[in-house]
Amino acid sequence: MGRWRVAGGALVRVLLVWAASTLTLLVLAALLPDFRLESADGDSVTRVGLTAAWGAGAFGLLTALVWPVVVRALLLVPALVLGLLVFFLNGSLLLMALSLIPEERGAAAAPETAVVVAAAMSAVASATSTALAVRDDDAYRRRLRRLAARRRHRRAPPPGGGPGLVFLQLDGVGHRVLRRAVADGLMPTVAGWLEHGHRVMPWRTDWSSQTGASQLGILHGSTFDVPAFRWYEKDTGEVMVCNRPTSAAELQRRAQTRTRDGGLLTLDGASRGNLFSGGADQLALVLSVAARRGRANRSRAGYFAYFSDPANAVRTALSFVAEAAREVGQSLRARLRDEHPRVARGGLYPLIRAFATVVERDVVVSAVIGDLLAGRAAVYADLVAYDEVAHHSGPHGRDTDRVLARLDRSIALIARVAEHAPREYRFVLLSDHGQSPGETFLGRYGLSLEDLVRAGCGLPVPRRAGRTRSGAEARAAVLAALHRPVEEDGEEAHPPPGPDPVVLASGNLGLISFPRLPGRATRRRIERTHPGLLATLAGHPGVGFLLVDGEVLGPGGASARLDVPGAAEELLAAFGPGAADAVRRTDSFPHVADVMVNSAYDPRTGTVHAFEEQIGSHGGLGGEQGNPFLMWPADLSEPDPELVGAEAVHEVLRRWLRESDGPQIPLPARPDDHRPYDHGREDQRPEGASDGTLPSAAGAAPDETR
Repeated sequence: MGRWRVAGGALVRVLLVWAASTLTLLVLAALLPDFRLESADGDSVTRVGLTAAWGAGAFGLLTALVWPVVVRALLLVPALVLGLLVFFLNGSLLLMALSLIPEERGAAAAPETAVVVAAAMSAVASATSTALAVRDDDAYRRRLRRLAARRRHRRAPPPGGGPGLVFLQLDGVGHRVLRRAVADGLMPTVAGWLEHGHRVMPWRTDWSSQTGASQLGILHGSTFDVPAFRWYEKDTGEVMVCNRPTSAAELQRRAQTRTRDGGLLTLDGASRGNLFSGGADQLALVLSVAARRGRANRSRAGYFAYFSDPANAVRTALSFVAEAAREVGQSLRARLRDEHPRVARGGLYPLIRAFATVVERDVVVSAVIGDLLAGRAAVYADLVAYDEVAHHSGPHGRDTDRVLARLDRSIALIARVAEHAPREYRFVLLSDHGQSPGETFLGRYGLSLEDLVRAGCGLPVPRRAGRTRSGAEARAAVLAALHRPVEEDGEEAHPPPGPDPVVLASGNLGLISFPRLPGRATRRRIERTHPGLLATLAGHPGVGFLLVDGEVLGPGGASARLDVPGAAEELLAAFGPGAADAVRRTDSFPHVADVMVNSAYDPRTGTVHAFEEQIGSHGGLGGEQGNPFLMWPADLSEPDPELVGAEAVHEVLRRWLRESDGPQIPLPARPDDHRPYDHGREDQRPEGASDGTLPSAAGAAPDETR
């Protein structure tokens, strides 16, 4: 029965492609003056239609029979030259097809016209057949398997005989969101895994609950000195932004210097769609190498490898348009229903969302499939779709439910392909953070954090409240994919000198730095320079607490020193277990801001107030944003009952790699390894990084990305 169904589907596709080609011939015959499909005396509409069908059928048949022979004969021709030859070869085949039409009704086409007609027909036929085929995931999977098989024969057999590990990061999906999606039937693949051997647990992020810190810790084993998504460094006068390629490269270098280790994926690993490489040789869409020029930059190579197959291009293009239209419709519906909270979703956002949820997803999934069929030992891939949509639509609702369902289908596709891989694979699902809902600080109180800070410093406040650019990773990924500058030159990267404070946002975490105050400013120095600032901030209803030089300030004049046992725990109890320890650790960072501001948090509703334009946010303390998940097959060893921090997750994943015969090779230790920082106050300066040699994040260019 299945065989007849496949045959019937193939026949239907052939007939539909034939019909589309026939219609194309009729349209071209009507538009081109020197191309006709009728006799000199004229023919009836039925006769012209039959002539077009004959010509389209003959052209399709000749293409199917002759083209494989031509391709085999031209295997040594460079791909670019072969691409140009396609037009002329197709034109010759069309002339042959037209000559087969009875009574020479197609013989009037000139050679140059035949090239144009053949190109149009080939494009329509290819688009039609591909669009029909790629709607079926099985057909799509077979196509990707053929592509990967052509690469695999060039690679040596995978080292060792143990199973490989695939780490799939569902960006921004919290533990409770995953559990709800499984219970509601949105993710049947994940539900099936949980029923047949996988286990899942939450883990707790650091104070900086965002991809930059979490993924750096997961892949490179260190979150030290990453206080937020973006922060100002007084020693250089620059702003570090986790999704800026140069910043990502520097953060990766610092982590490797601190740990003396190349990363989780050092041995036969692949990094796909991540901010950092994890020490992998096989890279695609990795932001930390996007700032490089020349052959060393392979961050965009995955796009070229993926779109070299026209079927992939058509599949993704159709889905891209559909997703952009879906976003426009969802945004319009939210406005018509006057839904709240709500943020602006116009401009280029529909295209950015479509890129994150379609283009990046398809390229990453294709790259992972290639890695599986090549037998790589470890693969780590980030699927960012949910995180991007949740920022603008909120973490709960119909918009994000649809994204979760599509993510589950991507996981299912990868799992089915793994059945044909040359080695067994175990799948680990995890997330880097969750998302907390809530109205933005600007929407709730009518002014931004920067406006509030300027008012507290006695500086002029603009009459119109300014909006803070969203810190989502998708925008930087789009610019990197287009080979556009993504360094964000200007005030955000290099704040101008002057008395004005530098105010930055990372979800519901705000950072305030005073460039003119050397080192880390003490509370006494801040109050002497800006007498009303700290009281203004701590007393605002949208602010939960402040961190100033080892001291936590709360509403109503409450304060607690971090070095006094129990005091900070009591003040921060509403923000969940471990909140004081997370703040205490961040306080030890050399580049912690002079004032760290965490928004208010309502434990009853789980809501926070983002200092960016996001109604689903992460970056600070409060709610689901600090509780991502880790899901693993039961034949791997159990993690500790409580996992705190991305560094702890890194150790678990590294242990699982060892259990799967995937040993990692650390860099040789040095006498100055893990040198302590001098945590002075106003005269504090972070130590310079060692100039020791580290393994490059980019090795020899892989076959599939050249």
